[in-house]
Amino acid sequence: MTDGLNTAATDAYLRRLGADQPAWPTVDALRELHLRHLRTVPFENLSIHLGEEIVLEEKRLLDKVVEARRGGFCYELNGAFGALLATLGYDVTLLAARVYGDGGRLGIPYDHLALRVRTVDGGDWLADVGFGAHFHLPLAFGERGEQEDPGGTFRIAEAGADAAGVRGGHGTVEAADLDVICDGRPVYRLEVRPRVLDDFTAGAWWHSSSPASHFSRSLVCSRITDDGGRITLSGRRFTVTAPDGTKRQREAGTDEEVLALYRDRFGITLDTVPTVRGAVGSG
Repeated sequence: MTDGLNTAATDAYLRRLGADQPAWPTVDALRELHLRHLRTVPFENLSIHLGEEIVLEEKRLLDKVVEARRGGFCYELNGAFGALLATLGYDVTLLAARVYGDGGRLGIPYDHLALRVRTVDGGDWLADVGFGAHFHLPLAFGERGEQEDPGGTFRIAEAGADAAGVRGGHGTVEAADLDVICDGRPVYRLEVRPRVLDDFTAGAWWHSSSPASHFSRSLVCSRITDDGGRITLSGRRFTVTAPDGTKRQREAGTDEEVLALYRDRFGITLDTVPTVRGAVGSG
C-alpha cells in the first residue's frame, strides 16, 4: 500500500507514540502500537473548522500527525498508521466501510477507512485508530465469536443483505461484507476488497463539506486515557469518561481555557479557538 516511510519519518512517528521500533512485525507489537496511538494521537475534526485543507497524501498526513503533532479523522489517522505499519514490515490493506446511523441506515460509500493487518505470527487483524470510541486493541479478523476489549464486547460477523438486497462480494463467504458489532449493536459494515488512499477522497470531501455530515456540524477532539477511560473536548464542553463509563463534564469559560485544554490534555497547540463553520442553514 506504500513505498514506506524513510528512517527519519519512522523514528519521528515512533517517538510521537513513545514506542520503540519492534524487532519483528508481531501481533504483540501491533497491539502496543495500536493502543499507544489511541492514547497519544487524538481523534479530531478541527481542520474542517479551522479552514485547513485535508489532503489524502501520505506525506501530508505524516506532516500533520507527526510533525505538527495533530490528530485527525479516520482517513488521516488510519492512513498514517497504515503507512507506519507497512514500513515496520506488516502486510497492510486499506478497507472501506459504511457506518451505521439512525434507524440502521448505512452511510455513504467510503464513509470510513479501516485497516486489515497481517502479522508474522498471528494471522490477520482489524486495526482502527480513527473511529473515536471503539475497540482499544486490534480484533482477530477471522474470529466470528465475541471478542472482549476494554472498549466493549466486539464481534465480526458476515453481513446480511443491505437496503438494495446486496450482501457484498460475489456470493462467496470470503468476499462477503462484514459487520463490526459492539455490545450487540452494528457499528460499521466492512468491504473486504482492498482499496488505495485515493479511493477515499470523495468520502473525506463529503464529511468535510456536506451539511448532512456530523463532522461539518460539530467539533470533536478525543483520546483514550492511560487508565482506559476517555477525554473529549466538544466545542467548549470537556468530558472525562471513566473506564466504567461514568462521565464528568464542565464548560470551558474563556478562549484561553479552551486553548489550554487542547494544549495540555491533547498536545495540540492552536492560535485560535475552533468554531463550527457554516452552521447556519445546515440540515
